[in-house]
Amino acid sequence: MLTVNEKELVTFDVVPEDRRHWRLALDGRVATLAMDVNEDCGLKPGYKLKLNSYDLGVDIELHDILQRIRFEHPEVACVVLTSARERMFCAGANIYMLGASSHAWKVNFCKFTNETRNGMEDSSHYDGLKFLAALNGTTAGGGYELALACDEILLIDDRSSAISLPEVPLLGVLPGTGGTQRLPRLIGPSRALDMMVTGKLLTPDEALAIGLVNYVYPKETFAKDVQAYASALAHGPARAVSLIKRSVLEGVEMPLTAGLALERELQNRLFVTEDAKEGLSAFVEKRKPTFKGR
Repeated sequence: MLTVNEKELVTFDVVPEDRRHWRLALDGRVATLAMDVNEDCGLKPGYKLKLNSYDLGVDIELHDILQRIRFEHPEVACVVLTSARERMFCAGANIYMLGASSHAWKVNFCKFTNETRNGMEDSSHYDGLKFLAALNGTTAGGGYELALACDEILLIDDRSSAISLPEVPLLGVLPGTGGTQRLPRLIGPSRALDMMVTGKLLTPDEALAIGLVNYVYPKETFAKDVQAYASALAHGPARAVSLIKRSVLEGVEMPLTAGLALERELQNRLFVTEDAKEGLSAFVEKRKPTFKGR
């Protein structure tokens, strides 16, 4: 069996010009991050990163890009996560890499990928940076778990795309990059368990019907629809969007009275923001508001 050489020092330094797996495009308040994994550039020898699958090296690049967007491009209000490949968004973690790795490597690989996705949610909740998953092809395993860490999920209907979490029937493991926690919160425990235990493929219509995605768009208009959706997110009142999400997600875990108290506290914070003042003024003056995310 092939084994991954884990004694070599892993470096987390990334030079933007040397990226092998992601393409970043900046357009005003929208950043588009396209996954384009080079199958011959795995972090370690012994496997190929086919079907936009990822290893630690792919995720190191992702983490670096997200931090650079936050600190080097503060004007960005929405990040679109998509794929540069036709009919394939992401097949998840590379199975050959996992099969050749030690237990310790697998544990730390999952820890790092989880922390990257947790960081995306933190940026959304506390910094107002929105994430839009634009699934332009089949999405499986960790690919869908990456999408689950985004604020909104759009799926292409190209007559072949599908979503699945096949870890249990295929590998005898669970979806370990947030799937068992984020998915039940999105569609409920019963449907989430059915999807994870059976590993079934869901078509775009089925995915939309049970809430796996927010919208499904046809192939012919998908790029245009994603662009319009991202622009709306980027130019909306980012603080309000962040705090309403926090109010809902934290509030459902609280008694009603505590949830209502949280709602009042967050509303009080919003009343003093520039966007709230702009929104109220625009309504009185009968004009369209111009929000700046502040």
